[in-house]
Amino acid sequence: MIRTSEPKNTTWETRFTTPTLKLSETEFTILRDLIHEHTGIFYQNNKRDLLEDKLSPLIIERGFSSFLDYYYLLKYDNIEANQEWKQVTDTLRVPETFFWREMDQIHGLVDVLVPQYFSTARTEPLRIWSAACSSGEEPLSIAMALNEAGWFDKVPIEIMASDISLQVIRKAQQGIYRHYAMRNLPENLRAKYFQREQDSWRISPTLLSRIKWKTANLTTKNEIAQLAFSHVIFCRNVFIYFSDNKIRQTVQAFFDFMPPQGYLFVGSSESLLKITTDFELQEIGGAFVYVKRHKREQ
Repeated sequence: MIRTSEPKNTTWETRFTTPTLKLSETEFTILRDLIHEHTGIFYQNNKRDLLEDKLSPLIIERGFSSFLDYYYLLKYDNIEANQEWKQVTDTLRVPETFFWREMDQIHGLVDVLVPQYFSTARTEPLRIWSAACSSGEEPLSIAMALNEAGWFDKVPIEIMASDISLQVIRKAQQGIYRHYAMRNLPENLRAKYFQREQDSWRISPTLLSRIKWKTANLTTKNEIAQLAFSHVIFCRNVFIYFSDNKIRQTVQAFFDFMPPQGYLFVGSSESLLKITTDFELQEIGGAFVYVKRHKREQ
């Protein structure tokens, strides 16, 4: 229970300590599984304390005194839960991203896949989807690299970017970044594409307009249907938070929607080799990429 009044011997330190609720083993299991079902994020048994710490402030702010009460809200109150899940995903997300990250894959796209796609005089745009874009550093890095190579002036290319969190999509649409997000970005590109604003940097409106921003839950097939028909999908550093079943489900959806000869980039620490045979791992332009097979293997 949460105290509604302070005990008489409360000290200054304890009065301003952030309160937490205790997450029982049973509550952890049912809440963890519900979160996994809804978002794909999976908490191993040794992460109970982490989930407790992350959600306690949100639950207390909502006026609940137990994790079980909050579980019932998320599970059964359809009207309230629709809004509450947005808060849950914002609370649990891990927003570690920066410009010019794992650029070998983006260079493989720019130097090999783009010219390969347009080698047969195609008129259909090349569609690229950043499937978990967070605050936008990845799709904007892709756009920068394509612009540096002059591709936007030569051929039609569409870039879409999505995230489960509306909050970070709105941040991405603003195009304002702190210095830390650009720690890996070459100085010449910072000078070319960013304008200094006090202690932040604003990206070029022209480059920002190259991206179509959307919210989408990767584990909800109908939310990604219009995005996953892309020729190239970047879904990097996402599956490290998913269970094998959710990874398999998501990758199967990608396969179903992607056109023939689709390309899927995942993070350097992620592997699909034990998860699916729908995609074949290939080295292209010095980077590893999963290529959609012509037919699903039985």
